[in-house]
Amino acid sequence: MLTDMVRPKRNEAELAAVAAELQAQRERDDQDVGFMGRLFTQFSLPYKDPGDDVSVWGRESGLVKITVQPGMTIDEGKPRSVGFPYGGVPRLILAHVSTEAVLTGEPRIKLGHSQSEFMRTVGLGRATGGRTGSIGRFQNQTDRLLRSTIIIDFKDPKKERSRAIKLNVASSWDLWWTSGRDRQPSLMQSTITLSNEFFREVIDHPVPVDMNVLNMLQSSPMAMDIYIWLTYRMFRLEDPYLISWPLLMLQFGSNLADTKQGRFQFKRDFNKHLEAVRVFYPELRVKVDLKAGLTLYPSDPHVLKRPARRLRALPGPTERDTSLGAG
Repeated sequence: MLTDMVRPKRNEAELAAVAAELQAQRERDDQDVGFMGRLFTQFSLPYKDPGDDVSVWGRESGLVKITVQPGMTIDEGKPRSVGFPYGGVPRLILAHVSTEAVLTGEPRIKLGHSQSEFMRTVGLGRATGGRTGSIGRFQNQTDRLLRSTIIIDFKDPKKERSRAIKLNVASSWDLWWTSGRDRQPSLMQSTITLSNEFFREVIDHPVPVDMNVLNMLQSSPMAMDIYIWLTYRMFRLEDPYLISWPLLMLQFGSNLADTKQGRFQFKRDFNKHLEAVRVFYPELRVKVDLKAGLTLYPSDPHVLKRPARRLRALPGPTERDTSLGAG
């Protein structure tokens, strides 16, 4: 991982230099390859905080509808929502734990002996304290992600069947992190144990991504989602395929109202983040039509080589396939 180079909010010259280095790595088959479950190539998390007044947040992709519910805790005897996970931090955490699951074949993910070590590992750079520092934000987003619940509804065009999957990212976690000891190594490693549903989705249907690209896009969560989605689509695409703006907005633009102004804003935002993705994926062949939508053309996959698993062979598939259908 380009730990010294990967930082958000760089100028154009710096971005071009990093993009050139990542492209050189790709051509040398030396990418920092990670994985996301196929489910998370077609949906993700909010870009911004939906707020405490919202109890459910969702998106749609084809015949699949995703809803996210925030976790709850008890504060001074009263139930309280911990809030929705949102932005780039939970996406980086998801990419890291998914990658570790694929490479080790184990649902128990080791996070290291200190919070700052784990933050560096996922690409967040140097841990900083204070009210606006990265440590508090990281702890908060980690807690929100681990406590949230995801429900995937599969639509039946004939309306003869109701099918859904309910999952949490983790079934348990043990984090030796406190605000007073963020840089001090603990004798015990922090761990997250993935839920069986999440673990099976990731190891049965892994989609390779370049972790350095995700790190470079972390300040733009929509760009992260577009990159992951297009990386998956280009592995499977054989013919040109047009996706309309309404469908794109259902998948990527649920923070905006379905109004003339909202649709205009979505097109502008989508194009801006698509251009950020193309900086790091120059082989990507797409055409934007402001009336019709986005046409995808068969392109070279962005990740050219998959790394070997680290420890042992993955367990065999279960009877139930918990993945999404074609997206």
